[in-house]
Amino acid sequence: MSKQGPEIRERSRLLTRTLPNVPRWARISAHLVPVITLPSGLWRIALVAGLPVDSNGPLLWWEPVYITSLTLVSEGIALLTLGLIQPWGETVPRWIPLLGGRRVAPLAAVIPALLGAAALVAITVYGGLVAIFGSNPSMGSPAKDWLLAVCYAPLLAWGPLVAAVAVSYYRRRRVQT
Repeated sequence: MSKQGPEIRERSRLLTRTLPNVPRWARISAHLVPVITLPSGLWRIALVAGLPVDSNGPLLWWEPVYITSLTLVSEGIALLTLGLIQPWGETVPRWIPLLGGRRVAPLAAVIPALLGAAALVAITVYGGLVAIFGSNPSMGSPAKDWLLAVCYAPLLAWGPLVAAVAVSYYRRRRVQT
């Protein structure tokens, strides 16, 4: 028998419980978001670890902290997409001080999600245009260039997936209220 308290069990279920009225495509899309951000994060961690994924030489003293932070924040933001399909995106979990148990206003989730999706689309379009038309230096070999492209290409879907899940959340919540 588990010795976990009710709060720990509630926290462990937060990332696994999906609401029953979420369309299957939205559930799949929301779960894909953290997965598609993972390859670029792993590439950056490999860079910090000193693996030969680029040819720029050693990192400056502050770059490992920045790169690791970027990776953790990106994955954390990607995981927030799950809130659009799970109970904690509609009602704040009880263990959160001051806000626990309150309903989440639909626009309080939808507006940041759509603004984030728009920013992600803009960033990926800009990055793609720079990669195609800019004087973007090579990583040192065709294999390293290919690895970088394979790791970063999934990010093209991040913004559109978040936007689609946010619209589904809004439609679902609008009908409930």
